[in-house]
Amino acid sequence: MTRNKQLALFTAFVSLAAAGSFIKIPSPAGSVAFDSMPALAAAALMSPWSGVAVACFGHLLSAGLAGFPLGPLHVMVAVQMGLLAFFYGVLYRRNAKRAATLMFVIGNGILAPLCFWPVLGKAVVIGLIPSLLAAAVLNGLTALIIIPRIKPAFLQSAMRIDHEKKT
Repeated sequence: MTRNKQLALFTAFVSLAAAGSFIKIPSPAGSVAFDSMPALAAAALMSPWSGVAVACFGHLLSAGLAGFPLGPLHVMVAVQMGLLAFFYGVLYRRNAKRAATLMFVIGNGILAPLCFWPVLGKAVVIGLIPSLLAAAVLNGLTALIIIPRIKPAFLQSAMRIDHEKKT
């Protein structure tokens, strides 16, 4: 895949994450949104590292739209999202699609917020978990459904560009 194609696809996935950040899921923080699915798709279709970048950008866009309710903690959340997208991509590419989705849902919906227990306190973390879990399920299941449907077009596009390069 050419560098220009990678950049165009990366930009498309970041744009989808930006669009998804407008679809908010009610939560105490206000930054919980439908912005992870493009990162999961980028991790599965492009590379796990692309998924990291899209996840970080997507979360920071979503948090910015909500006014950064957790302040600088959103940087840590972006890193968590990036790590989850990376491992999703690794598992998905090893054909462990359901395991990748389950790992993402448990990691994003339950384990990630527990890291903030000492900083935010028990009540805030417990209050965030239901909305984060709902968002993780929606993002994960949507990715699980959409990725196999867009993969043929993604591969065909890559073949067409490689073919054009040979002539």
